[in-house]
Amino acid sequence: MKLFLFDDRRADAWRPFALTRPIGEIRFGARTLRARIEDWTGQLASGSFTRPWLSQFSEPGSPPALPRGPAPANGDLLLMCSRFVPHDEAPFPSAAAAGAPVVFVCRDQIAGCMIPARGDAPDASWMLDPTELAAAKTIEVPGRMLDSVWNLIEFGHERLHRDVRRIAAQNDGGWSPAPGVHVLGDGPVIVGQDVDLEPGVVLDTRQGGVVLGDRSEVRSGSRVAGPFVADTDCRLLGGSLAGVSAGVRSYLRGEIEETTTFGYVNKAHDGFIGHAVIGRWVNLGALTTNSDLKNTYGSVSLGDPDGPIDTGLLKLGCLLGDHVKTAIGTLFTTGTVVGAGASVFGDRSPERWVAPFSWGNRGRAGSYDVDRFLTTADRVFQRRGVEASDQVRAWLSACRQQAIDEADAG
Repeated sequence: MKLFLFDDRRADAWRPFALTRPIGEIRFGARTLRARIEDWTGQLASGSFTRPWLSQFSEPGSPPALPRGPAPANGDLLLMCSRFVPHDEAPFPSAAAAGAPVVFVCRDQIAGCMIPARGDAPDASWMLDPTELAAAKTIEVPGRMLDSVWNLIEFGHERLHRDVRRIAAQNDGGWSPAPGVHVLGDGPVIVGQDVDLEPGVVLDTRQGGVVLGDRSEVRSGSRVAGPFVADTDCRLLGGSLAGVSAGVRSYLRGEIEETTTFGYVNKAHDGFIGHAVIGRWVNLGALTTNSDLKNTYGSVSLGDPDGPIDTGLLKLGCLLGDHVKTAIGTLFTTGTVVGAGASVFGDRSPERWVAPFSWGNRGRAGSYDVDRFLTTADRVFQRRGVEASDQVRAWLSACRQQAIDEADAG
């Protein structure tokens, strides 16, 4: 059996992340959405059917991004919607191996299907708008369908709690704090290999456990409150960090609350970031700060090129796409969305929607010159010892052109 993920029409609307990555490559809790489906099915994904301009998408450990269309018909096929989050303890249904088509339903939404060998694979239109399949058996699967991009914040903290408990249950523990490292509470602390905790670090486990990945560094003056997960090679440089899921090689400092970073994020200075989702390769200038609560304590509206969208959430800070850069002292209004590749600077706070690959606070989509953008990206990659391949340049260039095309069409 081969597993493929697919992005449907709702997933396509997940700004700002849908422009640059398949939705399965979004971090939710301590893992990507893809990894959750892989664990549930017991299969590694062979690819993600997604938007056509992402055909050159490339990240370590990620399967190929494929234009939506019939999957290879060389054996049993398992197609799962990237928005589906299976229940952590739910087994994959054994009835799915019965040799007949199966449709998986989660809370009245189609979460995927299984097509036996020599069956007719769904086409691109089905992947955009999944429907029941003829002669297929329906199986209800436990979990959740994420309906909107702000669900990443709405349900992310709860998911992080569960992930920390799962990680703790899979580890024997045995770690003891060195002199000068203070642990509050009796929650789990999971410390990987070659982790450096300086004297003066506080790990607060009273609201959840703390997980520090291999080769992570926690400097004196850092107060880390659970639930908290840092992936490998992260640096926690000081400040109050609570409820954070930090992707690989994230450098974090300041006050950060209930925030997820996808990886290679550089926030090495003071400033508040709360109830936020931050894409890969983002650099936040010193004192970059977002508001995550309206003065009226009312529902937060999220920035969008078609007008603000009411989320119904009391707290929502910002969504920053991949490769966003901010200038020193940048201030984001509650519910700001910054498109991928934007370079944000200026003498005023940005609008709640900042166009992708824009130059300045109010630049149009694609106003960041492509050669200048790629040169900067190359320099950023080199600073982290990562090769900037021709495939990565082609992927980012295609995303920029798509942003321009969408703006012109709109």
